[in-house]
This record gives sequence, C-alpha cells and structure tokens, in this order.
Amino acid sequence: MATLITAPSRPKIPDDIAQIVIAPKSYADDKVIYPAFKWLRENMPLGIAEVDGYDPLWIVTKNADIKLIERDAKLFHSGDHNAVLTTQAGDAFTRSMNNGSLRVISSLTYMDPPEHGAFRSITSNWFLPGRISKLEEQIRVLARRSVDHLLSFDGECDFVQDFALHYPLRVIMTLFGVPPEDEPRMLKLTQEFFGVHDPEEQRPEMIDDPVAAAKMWYASLQDFYGYFDDLSAERRRNPTDDLLSLIANSQVNGKPIPREEANGYYVAIATAGHDTTSSTTAGGMHGMASFAGQFDIVKADPAMIKPMIEEALRWACPVKHFMRNATADTEVRGQSIGAMDRLMMCYPSGCRDEDVFTDPDTFDVRRTPNSHIAFGFGPHMCLGQHLAKLEMRVLFEELMPHLESVELAGAPKMVETNFVGGYKKLPIRFRKK
Repeated sequence: MATLITAPSRPKIPDDIAQIVIAPKSYADDKVIYPAFKWLRENMPLGIAEVDGYDPLWIVTKNADIKLIERDAKLFHSGDHNAVLTTQAGDAFTRSMNNGSLRVISSLTYMDPPEHGAFRSITSNWFLPGRISKLEEQIRVLARRSVDHLLSFDGECDFVQDFALHYPLRVIMTLFGVPPEDEPRMLKLTQEFFGVHDPEEQRPEMIDDPVAAAKMWYASLQDFYGYFDDLSAERRRNPTDDLLSLIANSQVNGKPIPREEANGYYVAIATAGHDTTSSTTAGGMHGMASFAGQFDIVKADPAMIKPMIEEALRWACPVKHFMRNATADTEVRGQSIGAMDRLMMCYPSGCRDEDVFTDPDTFDVRRTPNSHIAFGFGPHMCLGQHLAKLEMRVLFEELMPHLESVELAGAPKMVETNFVGGYKKLPIRFRKK
C-alpha cells in the first residue's frame, strides 16, 4: 500500500472535493465534476487526495502540469503501478489473479521506455496521417450507410444508441479485420470493459461485489483474449491486409510478438478505437444542439467541421485519466513529489483550464487555438488520433447537408466512469433538409 506524507509543500485536498474527483459516478454529471475541477485549479491545482479505500495520490488538474509530466516518460512512469486508478481491494484482487502483478493488460498504456517505443513502433507507421488518408473513401462508404440509417428515423432518435455507437465500431472492426457478425460481441465487451463502475453495465453476478470493477475488467479481458487468440492464430496462418494481421505477424527484438502483448494491442484497438470516437461524435452533436448558433455555423461552412471536432474532443474529453508514478524525487508546481508517488492526470480538467481556454465551459466551434489534451500528450499520445479525426470529419461531412436543424429531445445520460467513457444516451429531434 502506497503512503504519502502531507506537509505544507504537499497539500491535502479537502475530502469532499477529493471524493468527487475519484468517484466514477461524478463523471456522469457535469454539474458535479467540472465545478470540483475548477475549485482545484483555482485553489489547489496539485494536491494530495486521501480517500478511504484508495492509495493516496496527487491530483493533477492544470493543462501545463499534465503536459510537463506526460512529456517526461523516464521520470514519470506508467507501468510501475496500475496505470488505471482502482481501489486497494481491486488492486489486491488483480495481484491475486495475475501472479502478483498489476499489469493486467500488456498494452502500451502500461509500458515505459524502452519497451514502450519498441511496441509502439509496430503500428506507428500504419497510423500516420498519409497512410490513414488513403482509407477515406472506404470510410466514407460506411459513413453514408450510417447517415442513411439515421435519416430513416422520423425526426427523432437517440443519437448515441441509434447512430454514434455503431459507425466508429464498424470502421475500426473493418480496418482491424474482425468479421461483421462479431461486432455486437465487441461492442458488448467494450461496454463492460470501460463500464466496470456503472451499475447498468456490470454483469449480474458482480453487482454489489466490493471488487466488482476489478473482477469485471479481468473477466472481460479473458473473453477478449479467448476471442483474439483464435483470430490471431488464423492471421498467422493466412495473413490478410488488415491491422490484426500486421500485429499478429510482427516481431520485437527479432522475436515474434508475445501472446500477452499481442492481445494487449488487440484489446486497446478493439475498445478505445471506437468508444472514444463515438463519445466525441455524440459530444459534438450535443454541443452544437445546446449552444446557440453553433449548429448553424457548421451547417453554413463545411470547413468548420474540423474545428468543431477539435472542440468536441476538448469539451467531451472521453479519456478521464491515466495514472503516472514518479521514478525519483522531483518537484512540480513547487510541490515535492517523492519517488513512487502516484499522480492522476485529469484530462477533462486540463481541457477546461482557464489559463489556456477562454470561457472553457462553452462549446465554441470557432475556438482558436485549441490546445486540448483529449488525446494525451508526449510519448503516450494516442496512436489512433488521426484515424479518429478522419472518421468524424467524414461522418459530419456526410451528415450535415441532410440536416436543417437539431435540438435536444431529452436529457443526455453519461456512463459512470472515472476512466474512459462518455454518452449512454443523447435524445435529439432533427429536421431533415
């Protein structure tokens, strides 16, 4: 169990604020989480949270501090502890099931130099903008089908359940090489993987279990691994022109990529590769429908789709946190950070930092510059960011010409998660052109 000593140079965050920032349910209510982040930025931008059931940790809320920490992957590691914040009981369960290790998944998010660079290089060229741009027409075909489906509704639908969830899933699974008939399975496992704290996503046998989140994460990973073991073996026997074949047949340091690392790659792409994009897509529509004139600006000028997407990324910010730990005694913002102290990178807070963004709680498609950190920063910055932006640009290019107006038809509903997630429901009412 980690311990931190609070002192004048190591301030303790008030209990009520600390509990809000750490509790998964807080992220389902913007009127709860964002005021807490604002208080921290103004009063204690870097402080220690001590919440029952969790290791003590630093809460990092300022854009500049998050960038500083994320930039230095040698001083601030991802994989010495759990890269995702869980309870002490949850970490204990993970250790018991994982030979004493908290590295429950061998993905890039749990890797540090030099391992991180070696495994990131496997797909880094595949995700370069020039390579991704060649996929535009293939993606546009899928976008048109999704738009046709949306337009089949008689002026009202749930933008998330009826539309935003399925298009990015279809795109990433098509490029990945997962058969269409398996897409519902991938969606369900993703919702379980990222919704471990949400009562509506938990498996029935785990409701009210004190370590349900850790158990559910572990169980969903085993299901993913079982699926990808078979598919990976098939791609090694019969390679095709897809991302899964690239990973399955790659080598690191002259040896085939190990099973755990291959599965870590597959799960990361099969989950974050669509969940964050669907949440940002919904965030863009929510913002345009909620703030006067925003839809009309984008409707009048297709060139505004790109900046609208950047603003949707900033405003919705689907990735809520990742953890880092210091590898040596250091100092950030005048605070003494000890070796192995844990730090929670609060990306939604950094995306609404008043030092960087004017009127940050407002959705403004004309915002420039837009130095958001929704994709992270530094060596761990999201590999798939260019693909995600391309998907969303193409989708809105196909959708906007068909819409005359959009308004909310009910209150949005968000996933209860302090990790990765966004919209569950976004009821809209629209008029077709």
